[in-house]
Amino acid sequence: MSVPAAVIFDLDGCLVDSEPLSLEVIATEIQCLGIDDVSINYVRDRFLGISIQDICKHVSKRLGKACPDDFTDRVETRLLDEYETRLRQIAGAETLLRRLMGAGIKTALATGSSLRRMRATLEISRLAPHFVYTAYSAEQVVNGKPAPDLFLLAAEGISAPPENCVVIEDSPHGVKGARAAGMTPLGFIGGTHLEDIRADQSQRLHDAGAKKIFDSLQEVGDEILHNSK
Repeated sequence: MSVPAAVIFDLDGCLVDSEPLSLEVIATEIQCLGIDDVSINYVRDRFLGISIQDICKHVSKRLGKACPDDFTDRVETRLLDEYETRLRQIAGAETLLRRLMGAGIKTALATGSSLRRMRATLEISRLAPHFVYTAYSAEQVVNGKPAPDLFLLAAEGISAPPENCVVIEDSPHGVKGARAAGMTPLGFIGGTHLEDIRADQSQRLHDAGAKKIFDSLQEVGDEILHNSK
């Protein structure tokens, strides 16, 4: 793989180890609506990498009526409260971002999170300085992942040709979206939410079109930068 012009990151599960908290909170809030068979694994298997808007659509189908108007706000408020004490960076996140910057490679975020959650996540995790004006949310496009819209918005925002962008993703939805945008997706399985299904998730990412799969950000950086040494 040649050295890219830019690397576009998914945020949750790739730079911050937020997915266990997110899965826990979403499952709890859905259960509060009376859908009792929803577990953390249920949420992980169906919703990893997709927007809260799509989760609301699923909830509406299960309820047989509109998802409550305050569902998204309740999820995000509870989640951000958890983030204040429990959110951690993925090991090697800042080191990788510095390595890319040092090599002259642009970086951006393309996350299924809302703008509110994205901004809070970056601030709490102390990653915000790395993504000043280069963080993009599914809330800013018509179609979230697996559509290419969000990745194309990020590439346009940092003036990088899509065909010369690498995307780091932990979900098949994200990998498919990156491929649809004409970018090179790399799969990442280093988040703790995947501890018991790493082999299965690796296969899912491969089947979705990930060029290679990694379980550490050190390896991701080595793969991207090997031609620049």
